[in-house]
Amino acid sequence: MKINWIKAGIAGVIGTLLFDIVGLLFTGTWWDIPGVLAQAVGLPFPIALLMHYGNGIALAAIYAALAPSLFGPGWFRALLFTTLETVMLVWFLLFPLLGLGIAGTAGGLIFPVLSMTRHWAYALPLAYYFPNLNAGKDESDIHLAHSSLT
Repeated sequence: MKINWIKAGIAGVIGTLLFDIVGLLFTGTWWDIPGVLAQAVGLPFPIALLMHYGNGIALAAIYAALAPSLFGPGWFRALLFTTLETVMLVWFLLFPLLGLGIAGTAGGLIFPVLSMTRHWAYALPLAYYFPNLNAGKDESDIHLAHSSLT
């Protein structure tokens, strides 16, 4: 299966926008993540903003490539991917690197809740643009695939 780059780009931008809207609703700050990124890395804010949205697009492309290997309906695949990505990359890598401890709990108990909620909002367009990829396959397709393996 090839990645639909147009859908991945659209899903990544919309997902990152939803991520930012949830952040605004929780924190009252628009584009807080690019601000933190700009400060932590020492980049101009517009570059950090492009990196933030570029990351959203890259994650959507990775999801598009991995989704057929995940199980369950499309909405579950999207939530599973974003949950694993949040725990592994944000809670156990990014937050500790920023001095916030595992899951960001050194910054307060709102950090794990907020980060997961934001990433679940990001998952909505992934589920929409990449629905259950096994839908439409009938039993003969599955039987043919199984028999060719044995």
